[in-house]
Amino acid sequence: MAGARDAGRAAATGARPGKRRRGPEPEPEPEESPLACAPAPSLRDDGDSGLSESEESVFSGLEDSGSDSSEDDPAEGEDAVSSDEGHGRTEKTTGQLVQAGSPRRRTEAASEYAGDSSDEEDIRNTVGNVPLEWYDDFPHVGYDLDGRRIYKPLRTRDELDQFLDKMDDPDYWRTVRDRMTGHDVRLTDEQVALVRRLQSGQFGDGSCDLYEPAVDFFSGDTMLHPVTNRPADKRSFIPSLVEKEKVSRMVHAIKMGWIQPRRPRDHTPSFYDLWAREDPDAVLGRHKMHVPAPKLALPGHAESYNPPPEYLPSEAERLAWEQQEPGERKLSFLPRKFASLRAVPAYGRLIQERFERCLDLYLCPRQRKMRVNVDPEDLIPKLPRPRDLQPFPTCQALVYRGHSDLVRCLSVSPDGQWLASGSDDGSVRLWEVATARCVRTVPVGGVVKSVAWNPRPTICLVAVAVEDSVLLLNPALGDRLVAGGTDQLLGAFVPPEEPAAQPARWLEASEEERRGGLRLRICHGKPVTQVTWHGRGDYLAVALAAAGHAQVLIHQLSRRRSQSPFRRSHGHVQRVAFHPRRPFLLVASQRAVRLYHLLRQELTKKLRPNCKWVSSLAVHPAGDNVICGSYDSKLVWFDLDLSCEPYRVLRHHKKALRAVAFHPRYPLFASGSDDGSVIVCHGMVYNDLLQNPLLVPVKVLRGHVLTRDLGVLDVAFHPTQPWVFSSGADGTIRLFS
Repeated sequence: MAGARDAGRAAATGARPGKRRRGPEPEPEPEESPLACAPAPSLRDDGDSGLSESEESVFSGLEDSGSDSSEDDPAEGEDAVSSDEGHGRTEKTTGQLVQAGSPRRRTEAASEYAGDSSDEEDIRNTVGNVPLEWYDDFPHVGYDLDGRRIYKPLRTRDELDQFLDKMDDPDYWRTVRDRMTGHDVRLTDEQVALVRRLQSGQFGDGSCDLYEPAVDFFSGDTMLHPVTNRPADKRSFIPSLVEKEKVSRMVHAIKMGWIQPRRPRDHTPSFYDLWAREDPDAVLGRHKMHVPAPKLALPGHAESYNPPPEYLPSEAERLAWEQQEPGERKLSFLPRKFASLRAVPAYGRLIQERFERCLDLYLCPRQRKMRVNVDPEDLIPKLPRPRDLQPFPTCQALVYRGHSDLVRCLSVSPDGQWLASGSDDGSVRLWEVATARCVRTVPVGGVVKSVAWNPRPTICLVAVAVEDSVLLLNPALGDRLVAGGTDQLLGAFVPPEEPAAQPARWLEASEEERRGGLRLRICHGKPVTQVTWHGRGDYLAVALAAAGHAQVLIHQLSRRRSQSPFRRSHGHVQRVAFHPRRPFLLVASQRAVRLYHLLRQELTKKLRPNCKWVSSLAVHPAGDNVICGSYDSKLVWFDLDLSCEPYRVLRHHKKALRAVAFHPRYPLFASGSDDGSVIVCHGMVYNDLLQNPLLVPVKVLRGHVLTRDLGVLDVAFHPTQPWVFSSGADGTIRLFS
């Protein structure tokens, strides 16, 4: 075994240099020695174990995570160590590092390449047709013939060192970097000459003569015998079927007119006048989008050398023309009269006018515009006449006076006989509609933000929003049986034994407050901005001026319960309203109107009015349309069956809208604004779903006086008549009929 091992070592030592050496070569430079003497592989496939200590120290932290050297099985590592110990150690011979390998392999390699004297290039990197960019993140650049890694040389030289090498080394210009091995290669004179020939577009071979005399294979003399004695083929005597088919196709194409015979060309030159066709409708052949130059205005009587007397200016007109600016003059010259055409002098502004004309042609942009001939009358929508849309309020009928401060809110009883109004003077007044007489005044001790009459005819209750409370008043007007039945309904409530936690407190009125008409007080702890009733009269919704999810509360009158229907807030709530026919609740924030299904407890639709901000809200009695007023003087109409975007946006007011309202019976809706006007519009909603609503403004009602830049604060329709009530900042309530 020792003899075989020594023989293998000797074979390896003598075979490897003989494989690479092709004659007398200079000794490799020191920086190329690690690659020229790549370590020999061990018994296992991994070639990393053969690295020298310097190479292992340099690339110890640069090995990739996918290399098999760091993930080999421990048992394989032990076998590799034992095999390395058994097969030999590294030796230094003639400045090259040679490792001992397998004796059989070294012997075969030595016998195979012992007589190799070819000039084939020494290909060290055997990665093949693989992009070298894949090795940018690895410490090696490829693999040699034995499968060992070719490591990149250490390049620690900065730009300053490279510049010094460029100045000091006379052969720096012919040094290139080999991408396959990463080393610098110095080109020989033959290689430099080859590169220069290729760059100049010449052949790579310098001995190639492009202009050498051609040798004719056939002579010009007629020979007796042919060049070849090969007999003629049979196909030379038989017509070709392929050519026959091709000719038949061409004949068919000529018969069908697909192939036209060539016509003789007319060599006579053709000339045309470029500016002859100046017709605006004409299109030149070369210019498909030709726009003709604007024509000059034809001269009139003022340009004549013998104009009529009325065109000649007087002395005053001449002085006035001279004092005007050139741009303000109607004519750029003064008309003059001459006896004959021969007496007309040369025009002094000829060159200037020609220059201005050239500037107009050069600088004036021309753009082709598609002009649509539309009659302006056709753009106006065909709306019916207002007289055909009657009845609607047209004039002021009554004025209700009595409040000492601005009237913020009002509400009409279900039978239309009584009117309730709330003011900043801290009182709620009850009026008789027909006579404008104040029947009763109820002091509430604070600013009244909202008033709502119970819509149920059998209940006589008025909800009043004052500061952080909602007061339920029994005005005891009209039928005494209805007023007594209301007190009996409220007194029949039996409180539960274990009261549940509620967001609001229900308090009974004292004896003194009951004599004033107060029956119940609902305390919220936060300012109340609006109160509205459900159509059946048992529920009422309250909007609070507070942050958080408890901005909207729903109270049940029969059970005296309160609940907060929302878990989170979607902005500051401006208005709330119940749907007249379905279990829906409409909540208007500053930027959107959300429609909630109370039974399913989910969001059904979100309306986007696209305005800043929503100030008022009203629902059509049929329930399929909604109108919103905004502070940017817009009235937005929504069709719930059509889209979440506005169906129509009306901008009739000049200032912010404070209130909007629908008439419960007639196709009317009204809006009140800070400009002191009430605009009544006809809004017909058809039963046919394919027909859009008809919106026509019919009347503008004025009468309120602007106070503190405030006008109309609230509007409400009479339940049975085409009348509209309006409350203003001047402390009055006006009835328009």
